[in-house]
Amino acid sequence: MGISRHILNAVVTAFLAAAPALADGSRAEALLDELQQPDLPNWKNVEDSIWEEWSRSGSAAMDLLLRRGREAVEEGAFETAIEHLTALTDHAPDFAEGYNARALAYFKTGRFGPAVADLARTLQLNPRHFGALMGLGAILEETGRYDAALEAYQRAHAIHPHDPDLEEAVTRLELMTSGRSL
Repeated sequence: MGISRHILNAVVTAFLAAAPALADGSRAEALLDELQQPDLPNWKNVEDSIWEEWSRSGSAAMDLLLRRGREAVEEGAFETAIEHLTALTDHAPDFAEGYNARALAYFKTGRFGPAVADLARTLQLNPRHFGALMGLGAILEETGRYDAALEAYQRAHAIHPHDPDLEEAVTRLELMTSGRSL
């Protein structure tokens, strides 16, 4: 599937074993903490606010590249998206969301190796990025690494316990890896 098993194993081992980041007092961290509340009827609003925070690079030009890259992904123009997002990561190498967005474009083109590398960089910069963990889980599941996919989904679910898609993914992979039928 275009990704070396050794590279995939190294990334999975490094990032699934990593300790969660300490809260740094940022608004995103406060929102992530709020997302942990068991009874949170407005969880979708909190999630949307987290994505808004993660999408702010601190530079209007970089934010524009992110927007253009995301729009290109939505339009199915994945090569254009990769170009915009590569410019973003080149000019803002410490902006996690640039790598996460580019990982999606790579994933959509079937380039799992570059997608995993970008997800690894995203998680290095932002270990609580549930979206990157979900993306990693999707790639691992797609490539038949069900135990590792389950672990990625479980880690994402621990950060974002309200997402029904994550809950479904965890349940599905628990059944698959336990030997029980779906």
